[in-house]
Amino acid sequence: MRTDSSRPRFSLRLRPLLVVVAAVAALLSGSGCANYRLGTGGTTSFRTLYVEPISNQTQLPQSQALVSTRLRETFARDGRVTLANSSSGADATLTVVINYYAREIAAVREGDTGLARKFNVTLGASCTLRDNRTGRPIFENRTINAVREVFTDSGQQQAEFQTLPLLAEALAAKVAHTSLDVW
Repeated sequence: MRTDSSRPRFSLRLRPLLVVVAAVAALLSGSGCANYRLGTGGTTSFRTLYVEPISNQTQLPQSQALVSTRLRETFARDGRVTLANSSSGADATLTVVINYYAREIAAVREGDTGLARKFNVTLGASCTLRDNRTGRPIFENRTINAVREVFTDSGQQQAEFQTLPLLAEALAAKVAHTSLDVW
C-alpha cells in the first residue's frame, strides 16, 4: 500500500504552472470580448429619415401598401434613424419606386412537365437616398430585388397572394440594409 509520502512530487511542482497557464488562457480568451459591439458599428450621416410614399409601376396593385408598411416598420425596429413626417423635418429622404415583378418556373410537376410546381417570384425597386441638408444624393437609382419561392400546390394565385407579404418584407429589409449600413 502506498502512503501519502510515497506520492510523486512532480505533481506538486506542476500545480503552480498549471494555475498560471489557466489564468493566462482565461485572460486571453476574455479580452477578445471586451470591445465587442452588437450591430454594424458604423454610423449614418443622417439621424432622421423621411420615406416618401412608395410609387408602384407594376401590375401588382397591393404591393405599394405592403412594401410601404413593411419598410416603415423595418426602419422603426432598427432604431438607428428616426422616421420623420415630412422631408422638411428630416436629414435625408428615401424614394422607392417598385418597378419590377416577375415569376419564373423553378420546378415542374412530376406527372406533367408542362405545369409548374414552384416559381421564383421577384419584386424589384429602384431607390434614391438624398441628403436634405446638402441636396446631394447619397445613392441614386439603386436597384434592389427580393426573391421568394412560391409553391403552387394550393393554386398559383392563392400561393402568390400569400407570399406577397413575405416578399415585401424581404424587399424592405434589403432597402433598409442598403440605406443604413455604412461600408
